[in-house]
Amino acid sequence: MASQKILVVDDSLTQRLVLSALLSGVGHRVILANDGAEAVVKAKAELPDLIIMDIVMPGLNGFQATRAITNDESTWHIPVILLTSKDMDSDRIWALRQGATAFLNKPVPHDELLKLIDTLA
Repeated sequence: MASQKILVVDDSLTQRLVLSALLSGVGHRVILANDGAEAVVKAKAELPDLIIMDIVMPGLNGFQATRAITNDESTWHIPVILLTSKDMDSDRIWALRQGATAFLNKPVPHDELLKLIDTLA
């Protein structure tokens, strides 16, 4: 597994810390954002290799932030994994229409998430 710079976006501190520990534990560099607006700013400033983003967040939600990131010429190439408790087929379809590369449901098995990250490397 190649080391990557990964932006983790979630309004839950617990979720950010769990993902950060998991990812840094296997050698990735982790950047954290609390919400969609901060994610858009950090994506442009840091140009991460990958973004893992929640959908349900105050202010700019994950769908809106994904659309902003994937429609910007400086960040359109960054894969976005939406990791969420939303599990309707319509949510999955909408996520992909916003530019998401993948859609996973919480709680995601850690090995499944790491395998997906490895395929996107």
